[in-house]
Amino acid sequence: MTDNYPLDAPNAYPAAEIARAWQRERPGTPTDSIEIVTPLWRLAKLFADDRRRVLADAGVDPATLDLLSVLRRAGTPYELSTRELSRRTLVTAGAISQRVARAEDRGLVTRRAAADGSRAVVVTLTPAGHDLVERTVDQVLTRESELVASLSPDGRARLAAQLQQLLDEVALAARRPSVVG
Repeated sequence: MTDNYPLDAPNAYPAAEIARAWQRERPGTPTDSIEIVTPLWRLAKLFADDRRRVLADAGVDPATLDLLSVLRRAGTPYELSTRELSRRTLVTAGAISQRVARAEDRGLVTRRAAADGSRAVVVTLTPAGHDLVERTVDQVLTRESELVASLSPDGRARLAAQLQQLLDEVALAARRPSVVG
């Protein structure tokens, strides 16, 4: 078999086959991560592509929904500083500034100087932004629930716990210098 599988095939690029090929071609190369990382990358792409389609149908882009969702989850009065938005969305201050500007142009958020006299900027969800996030988040989460419906509730809980553990460990490891090279 070759690596020329259609990406949407049920077992596109089977990870075990990739690992075996590398073991055959480069004996001694560590391949134990392939059967974990490869499916995660492929799942991430499939989930992201599906979410983009749902959002395109709803008339919102992923970055804008991310911004609006963070503000909505903050609770009343649905406002946060740009610094806190950057921290919660895991994007740079520059990216937040661009997202806020686009959302403000669409009337989805407003921004103002913080009342404490600091240089902080506070971003607030408008009624139009609130309506959009309420409508869109239901569509996204319903669709994503459908995508994981083949897992039992117990299986979802186990997988969620394992993924969180792996995420925490990889995040810690990513902060340490690499031993490669």
